[in-house]
Amino acid sequence: MSENRLFDYLYEQQQNSPQEKAFGYKADGRWIYYPTARIIELGNQMSLGLLRLGVRPGDKIASVVYQTSPEWVILDFAMLQLGILHVPMYPTISPREYEYILRESEAQYCFVGDGDLYDKVQQVKSRTPNLKEIFALTERPDVPGWKTLLMEGDLAEVEQIKSGIRPDDICTLIYTSGTTGDPKGVMLTHRNIAFNVESIEKLVPITAGDRVLSFLPVSHIFERAAIYFFIRCGVSVSFTGTDNLGGEDGDLKAIQPHFFTCVPRLLEKVYERIYNKGLELHGIKRALFFWALQLTDHWDFEKKYTGWQAFEWKIAHKLIFSKWREALGGSIKGIITGASACPVKIMRVFNAAGIPLREGYGMTEAAPGVSFSRYEPHAAMLGTVGVVLDGIELRIEPSAEAKPGEGEILVKGPGVMAGYYKHPDKTAEVIRVIDGERWLVTGDIGTVVEGQAGYKFLKITDRKKELLKTSLGKYIAPSPIESVYKEHRLVEQVMVVGENLKFVSALIVPSPEGLKEWCHKHGIVWTNLPEMIRHPKVIHRYQMLVDRINPFFSHAEQVKKFVLLPGTWDAVKTDGTDAELTPTLKLKRRVIMEKYRDEVEEMYV
Repeated sequence: MSENRLFDYLYEQQQNSPQEKAFGYKADGRWIYYPTARIIELGNQMSLGLLRLGVRPGDKIASVVYQTSPEWVILDFAMLQLGILHVPMYPTISPREYEYILRESEAQYCFVGDGDLYDKVQQVKSRTPNLKEIFALTERPDVPGWKTLLMEGDLAEVEQIKSGIRPDDICTLIYTSGTTGDPKGVMLTHRNIAFNVESIEKLVPITAGDRVLSFLPVSHIFERAAIYFFIRCGVSVSFTGTDNLGGEDGDLKAIQPHFFTCVPRLLEKVYERIYNKGLELHGIKRALFFWALQLTDHWDFEKKYTGWQAFEWKIAHKLIFSKWREALGGSIKGIITGASACPVKIMRVFNAAGIPLREGYGMTEAAPGVSFSRYEPHAAMLGTVGVVLDGIELRIEPSAEAKPGEGEILVKGPGVMAGYYKHPDKTAEVIRVIDGERWLVTGDIGTVVEGQAGYKFLKITDRKKELLKTSLGKYIAPSPIESVYKEHRLVEQVMVVGENLKFVSALIVPSPEGLKEWCHKHGIVWTNLPEMIRHPKVIHRYQMLVDRINPFFSHAEQVKKFVLLPGTWDAVKTDGTDAELTPTLKLKRRVIMEKYRDEVEEMYV
């Protein structure tokens, strides 16, 4: 079991594999990097500055950024070695949620990134009496900047505090994205996160000096743990945003990363762009593109090709897939996706194209890892979330809602949280004591699948909290149904409906690009999405899709009716209405049901 504190990793990097380009970002079109030694130096200066503010071990400081930066890493490092609890917040949440988190956590200060974040926090400052001041991590007029806190001097007090910090001390409060109700502050210790860092370190093809791109929100434990993992591995990390990745002038081309982490939705968008480029081709080039794409439908881990099939794959890689790899920088050794389920189609397409993609499973309460699809032979299986991490114990509890052979997933191990901040009642709901041991109730339904070479794989079949129960008493798992629909090019988003209703129906948000291409192909003049979803031929096309998918599910699970919706579902709204997605892009089912209550009722008239 690891005895490391998270700040130890940076000192270890300086000792074992110091980087000239440890952390960098792009400003005015050029990349600026901090070496390891400079990060430590500025971190110590920030530590002195925080002590001068009067902050002490156990106090809380919040942060909120759209894009991670070296300055954020410096701030985090300073807080970690002083025992100050970091409270990172999502940049897309509402003012009400900012107020709730700042009040409950009792954060004394808040550091903000660029854009409208200062205004958002300033808006609620008068209602959070504990919040003394807001500092900017980027230069902005009339707002004190992070550099004003830097202080040189004797580090004796810093060293004294640092030496007293233990692995089981709480180091951060991470507020869950909250699909229902107010977010909860997950208390994580150094040991919780270090366990994840050192477990994954053995399983990922990454070596000191490699280049990494980081673009996910660091307010999520997935990317937060990834940052410490990158420090531990001694790699060069370049921070960017999702809008700057692709194209000839994009950061993927500029950095040529060996590794990055992402969420499935980003991979889906990459696939959509690839597909759209294929549609723009003509003649033999178009035929070759879709021939190669069709090959991926039958790809699987460990599948061997010989003879003519091997020759086909060689041609596909040379003419088509090599261009896909080049679009991702040409140097990718591995990608890890997490935070939500990755469609099997996406896993097939990327891996078949020679882009090693693996999926991890976990949750904030597990800091975050539970299982991981590994890179070694036989250690990955399509349709599963990989092998349980060494040190994690799994328990499949029988559940009335689960199908035979499945059950509710409980986990035990060093990554399990200390609890929810100020909410022992809610902690007791998810921490179940069995034979004197603490088990985390994940809320997911799943089973264990036997694989080759002795590997056992965890398969998630649905979330217990999201199971629907029809008025006929049938339990329905919506996620597997929704996943199949979302794999189709005509579907952007979908939500299955049926709680306490006599049959299953679906709210479908069409993909504008996919539908526009289909209309053009079939001689239908495109006007706009709200008009097109009422076109009889468009409705008939989606009915054909429903009819094709239904036989894959039991009679009770089949979609009997559907409605097409205009627009898209987003994680942030500018019109003051509730967002349909959480910051990690999960469906807010309650919000969507309320928003489209009339459309749902119409289906059941």
